[in-house]
Amino acid sequence: MKTVCVFTPTYNRAYILPALYESLVSQTSQDFMWLIVDDGSTDDTSSLVASWKREGKVDITYVRKENGGKPRAINTGVELCECPLFFCVDSDDHLVPGAVARIVDDYEAIRDDNRIAGIVALRGTDEHTPMVTWIPDGLTEVKYWDLFEKYHFAGDTSLIHKTEVLRKYPYDVAPGEKFIAETSVYYLLDDHYLMRTDNTILTICHYLPDGLTHNFAKNARENPIGYRKHKLYCAQRSQTLVGKFKETTLYLVGCRMSGERGGLSKAPNKVIGVLCELPASIAYHTIFGGKKANG
Repeated sequence: MKTVCVFTPTYNRAYILPALYESLVSQTSQDFMWLIVDDGSTDDTSSLVASWKREGKVDITYVRKENGGKPRAINTGVELCECPLFFCVDSDDHLVPGAVARIVDDYEAIRDDNRIAGIVALRGTDEHTPMVTWIPDGLTEVKYWDLFEKYHFAGDTSLIHKTEVLRKYPYDVAPGEKFIAETSVYYLLDDHYLMRTDNTILTICHYLPDGLTHNFAKNARENPIGYRKHKLYCAQRSQTLVGKFKETTLYLVGCRMSGERGGLSKAPNKVIGVLCELPASIAYHTIFGGKKANG
């Protein structure tokens, strides 16, 4: 059994997947397998992956499923994963040559530590340039939420989790929707675990126009229940005044988009909720388009 499952959910990304494949071929450690869950692609992803399997340079498992969105694809991947570590690498990313070797080394320090859910390393625009910031010096163990709100990290992360931990926390995607923020699971893990930090760039990332990051408002409109649930949790967790106002505002936007009545009564802080109603209304009509995408 390999130590690391490099997991890639993909949808119509045959044009960019070769960069990830070549980075896997170039890994200095082969202690990994590549699990691809194809979320109903209509391009030539299946034939492309079949050609790579024939090459035999990388241990590849390919699974095709009906289109259901990235979180459901991740749930499928976690269910199928037989490796102790699960490393989600998006189809538009690729790995630095020593990424797997670094993860395997890090795993030795946390293998038997039940306090630790996994490893948080970095994504960068190249091997030496993180996306915005490095992890703060001296920080070795942290809750994922605190990394951003308490320690003011502003970059992007490569996350490697213990598979047995992820199996306890599948993504809760609402019926009729396809998306909920990936951090919804990471923040749930915070309630029970810490993450071990590694201030090393493992993943090279360049956000594409058809990716989730560039389409967050559209995703929120199309998946309003998941957005509302996630932002309510964020509002409950935030410990700073700025954070409470921001997340409460977005939670109220989610209430409007999902048609949730009585959303204000469920806000963690009713006074802040009242003060956020006007900015929520403005954001709803400007940033989020004033209605559900299918409304």
